Amino acid sequence: MTRAALTTDSADVVVVGSGIVGLGAAFAAVRRGLSVIVVDRADAPVGATIRNFGHLCIGAQTGEARRYADASRDLWLRLSRDAGFWLRESGTLVAARHADEIAVLERAAADGGIRMLEADELRRLAPLRADGLVGGAHIETDLQTDPRTAAAAIVRHLASLGVEFRFRTAVTAVTRGRVDTTRGAITAGAVVVAVNHDVDQLLPEVAERVGVVRCALDMMRAAVTFRHPLSAPLLTGWSLVRYGRFAEGEATAALRERLHAERPDLAALDLNQMYTQLPDGTLIIGDSHATSTVPAPFQPEAAFAAFLAEAEALFDMPAPRVLERWQGVYAKASQDFLIDRADEGVLVLAATTGIGMTTGLGLAEENLTTAFGWTAAMEGTP
Repeated sequence: MTRAALTTDSADVVVVGSGIVGLGAAFAAVRRGLSVIVVDRADAPVGATIRNFGHLCIGAQTGEARRYADASRDLWLRLSRDAGFWLRESGTLVAARHADEIAVLERAAADGGIRMLEADELRRLAPLRADGLVGGAHIETDLQTDPRTAAAAIVRHLASLGVEFRFRTAVTAVTRGRVDTTRGAITAGAVVVAVNHDVDQLLPEVAERVGVVRCALDMMRAAVTFRHPLSAPLLTGWSLVRYGRFAEGEATAALRERLHAERPDLAALDLNQMYTQLPDGTLIIGDSHATSTVPAPFQPEAAFAAFLAEAEALFDMPAPRVLERWQGVYAKASQDFLIDRADEGVLVLAATTGIGMTTGLGLAEENLTTAFGWTAAMEGTP
């Protein structure tokens, strides 16, 4: 590209990154009548935002994460209506195959929003094998979407509201009031950096200060033959030891100890055994977790073999036929969220745990409102 082809222009808000947090920032800004440019080095959202289960796990969060998740829920419902993508108010099912899993669920259910299920009722909602199933629960507030179609639809919707997307454009520097890119500089009233784990490339001092690394996941999608569809995302005991609402206390400690003692192979994968069924009937299966500054791209077949074996043991079905395998990557740090004022007028945001889809819209909405002194967006605005 010649120097003459470079441009210099401006926007009230420049968002770096088109993942769910960046899209949430753009949505927050355009609803307040501000001009918005979103810059991304890819040609569409291709990161953690499209590589997940599409499970919006609201009712399993606590504290700050629950606040962002609740705000995100309202925004997801609004966007699905206005942008026209598939989303269902399904809740989430949890399959329990041991008394200690029931104990963890009962403790959480005492706080409301979770309904305990007998095994027969759970099997009417999910095509599970009867063998070993002792009961379960329904987390009532959760949502499910198809992340691949949802992200693209949100981009189209925001563009229709006036948000300008500059794809295939890399950001080289961010300073107060200015974003330098490979296609020219942009003058910005405010800047939001929402590049997830790649914050260590654009703003390494921020990443190092909070200890951002990458968590790599193995995931797969399979064709399955169920006697009836899976009515909601499905979690297992391995999920209970991960999510904030379930993960603390003596009952969970006992559950974790048993799972790790009985299946050290699955513990070594840092397994979250969970499933979502997409509208086309295919099943997303996963997932494992491996943390590194730069995860190796090589995916062990042992993980995928374990996923399939556990799926066949849980569901009443013939062997699945694998359609796709992929590696997801998300930012991880000691805290669940990165919220940093790198410079005056520059806000850095990331979900630094595996709940970005659940919390990202609310994370952006709340923190942009606070950082830039905005008033709450009124209902009826775009």
